[in-house]
Amino acid sequence: MRPLRLRDATAWREVRTRNARWLRPWEATLPLAEQDAPATYGAMVRRLRAEAREGRGLPFALIVDGSFAGQVTVGGIARGSLLSAYIGYWIDQRAAGRGIMPTAVAMATDHCFGEVGLHRVEINIRPENAASLRVVQKLGFREEGLRERYLHIDGAWRDHLTFALCADDVPEGVLGRWLSSRVSPGA
Repeated sequence: MRPLRLRDATAWREVRTRNARWLRPWEATLPLAEQDAPATYGAMVRRLRAEAREGRGLPFALIVDGSFAGQVTVGGIARGSLLSAYIGYWIDQRAAGRGIMPTAVAMATDHCFGEVGLHRVEINIRPENAASLRVVQKLGFREEGLRERYLHIDGAWRDHLTFALCADDVPEGVLGRWLSSRVSPGA
């Protein structure tokens, strides 16, 4: 993972176009009343980078075998007595199912708990999104309940399950826990 860059535009568009049908059921959309959506990739990256400079978000590019393969975004960073954020992510279907996204989410979560100094990280997933549910299950995020009509996804308000971890839940780090769970017994 590395910061998302303006020069990722061509690769980002190619991966998004090729995966449009696969990602559509899980993609955030804007209600008709919303008018401040970035019109271009460049506008999106500039908005995400501005949020990063203001300490409200962290946009990461996911690189697999030297090629752009997805995005992990930490958003909604809150300071003060909350010290919390949420993580959203997507991956190229060609790279899915290989343990890449759990590793990336673990790294982002550890970064939030360590360098960013947050206490809590949350992930919200549509109940029908089996692949994303596997990510949080593999990483040990606890399920906290259903949020009805929580996010506008694929053209309608959709229910989401909320999962969370707090820094003191994983003193060994999320990545450390994930990697140790992948080691086969007796190895």
